[in-house]
Amino acid sequence: MPQAHIVMPIGDFFPGRSRPIMGAMNTHPTPQARALRATLAVLSAALLLAACAMPTASTFSAADSASLDAAISGPLRSDKARARDVYRHPKETLQFFGVTPSQTVLEIAPGGGWYTEILAPYLHDHGTLYEAQYDSPEAASAAEEQAGRASFARKLAATPAVYGNVMVGTLRAGQFSGFPANGSVDQVLTFRNIHNWIKDGQIDANLHAFYAALKPGGILGVEEHRAAPGTSLQQTIDSGYVTEAYVIEHARAAGFELAGQSEVNSNPRDTKNYPHGVWSLPPTYEGHDVDRAKYAAIGESDRMTLRFVKPR
Repeated sequence: MPQAHIVMPIGDFFPGRSRPIMGAMNTHPTPQARALRATLAVLSAALLLAACAMPTASTFSAADSASLDAAISGPLRSDKARARDVYRHPKETLQFFGVTPSQTVLEIAPGGGWYTEILAPYLHDHGTLYEAQYDSPEAASAAEEQAGRASFARKLAATPAVYGNVMVGTLRAGQFSGFPANGSVDQVLTFRNIHNWIKDGQIDANLHAFYAALKPGGILGVEEHRAAPGTSLQQTIDSGYVTEAYVIEHARAAGFELAGQSEVNSNPRDTKNYPHGVWSLPPTYEGHDVDRAKYAAIGESDRMTLRFVKPR
């Protein structure tokens, strides 16, 4: 289950050995002590209000949960897509990020639209969904990207009743085009893309673009293949696995604060030492039939699931 990000009253954070100090403040209240207690009370209230302002799984309404269930079990999704739910945990992941049906959500690099099939019906009636196709600076990627965009466009065009409201744009060199993205977005979501941006040298430009797109208090939700601590940058590029420390460091450098971490997408069977990196595992099976049963038993990758917030 996702880990809740809990904010407690300030007084509860003091370790046991500090409580006599607080007691002394109550027993012999000097003007300085009274002022300090007042400051702590105000700060505690502010933190509690901030926590309440950011939806989490624990604050999801029953109606939100039912709407998400309906989107996940909806007719848009193929049996092949549903088969991956056991590895990708879409309900738990989106609830951890705090995505609600009335929000404006920006999904980055949707690929074949695995999450789009869930987000589009979920946000259709009361929210807004933007899709940003990533435009790599690598010329060698152009043909593959063009084919992927054409396939995604056909997918949306085939079901206008659900996808007709989706706005599709691009992300290139840290700049969005095709939709408004200047402090108007509630959630920016990226699933298993960070390693590509590291390889392309675009990670920092993209994180700054996400920060600019979000409202104050908005959320950046990151799911990414997780490397063992100490993995080098070249190993990351070669394997597709990224350390949590790297993602957190670069997100903070862009202005974000880490608001929560979840193990909902963890996989302890993933040893991360394969001939074709993360692409050895399903659903890619880069090695084709070589050790396929072994990789199928491991399942999809071990992944970090991080929730960042743009400070108010």
